[in-house]
Amino acid sequence: MSAHQAVFPVAVMARVLGVSEAGFHAWRRRPVSAHAVADAALLKRIRTIHAGSRETYGAPRVHAELRAGGEKHGRKRIARLMRAAGLIGASRRRGTIVTTRRDKEARPAPDLVDRDFTALRPNQLWVADITFVPTASGFLYLAVVLDAWSRKIIGWSMANYLRTELVLDALEMAIGQRRPDGVIHHSDQGSHGGINWSSQHNREECCDGRETAVGSSVTGQVEVARAAGDGAT
Repeated sequence: MSAHQAVFPVAVMARVLGVSEAGFHAWRRRPVSAHAVADAALLKRIRTIHAGSRETYGAPRVHAELRAGGEKHGRKRIARLMRAAGLIGASRRRGTIVTTRRDKEARPAPDLVDRDFTALRPNQLWVADITFVPTASGFLYLAVVLDAWSRKIIGWSMANYLRTELVLDALEMAIGQRRPDGVIHHSDQGSHGGINWSSQHNREECCDGRETAVGSSVTGQVEVARAAGDGAT
């Protein structure tokens, strides 16, 4: 009623809304509650933190920032005030691209590293993964191979598609640089884009056409390459 008082008479609005005109005037004369004053002060702090984050912080991070500064407020209260003020944080989950999907029907590959990613020497354990990079022209997909001993990227490949060649190019770069003997190549268990790799123990055709297994001991031979087979990626 206060917002429309310049357009409609208070008596008309009170009659339409079914409220007392006297009650409206009594409400306007009533002092602001202590809770409303506290909310206004908290909202001012929230606006400052939100603006300082370049409008990327949502309620959880604003709540954490306030706690770090010694202020204790409920997370739901902060979310309510931000929602009422139209303050929204940036979300990376919306529209996220899935680069790996596990095949539920495939036989799970054995975990040769038993979740222990320590390595005592170079080319003992390689780990691989795929991610995506948002750009102004769309998404680029990045596949990398990392040596667990040095934490150094030894193979990588980038493309605007998510197909078998992306992973193979990164793997072949690593093989070409290191020429490993008996390396374990570990990636997550899943598949995408027609590729079907074992998470820990791959069996494929090498770049020179010979078939070997990652993790096997083929002296002087490179141990990985192409082919879709049974198992999970």
